[in-house]
Amino acid sequence: QVQLVESGGGLVQPGGSLRLSCAASGNGFSINGMAWYRQAPGKQREWVAGITSGGSTNYADSVKGRFTISRDNAKNTVFLQMNSLKPEDTAVFYCKMTDRGIYVYWGQGTQVTVSS
Repeated sequence: QVQLVESGGGLVQPGGSLRLSCAASGNGFSINGMAWYRQAPGKQREWVAGITSGGSTNYADSVKGRFTISRDNAKNTVFLQMNSLKPEDTAVFYCKMTDRGIYVYWGQGTQVTVSS
């Protein structure tokens, strides 16, 4: 019943920007923790950014100062604004929602390719 629908991925040149969106279904979004992960080809999935129900944010060192995670509870949506993109950012990006601290849901993933 719970679904995370992602959008905003695509091809961008180095130094460019992209904004990812993840819309969640169901009730209780405002109290759920949200996060973004990414997985590059041949690599394990890694955590990128997180935001709590209270709006506190945290980022992986590799994206600090370049990425911003935010949420719009009225729209049940979490965003990831990505600036100054590098080829190393190329990966499939996944949205994750944690419900009541024990139920974890993942989006289908959206491809981000940074290349000239």
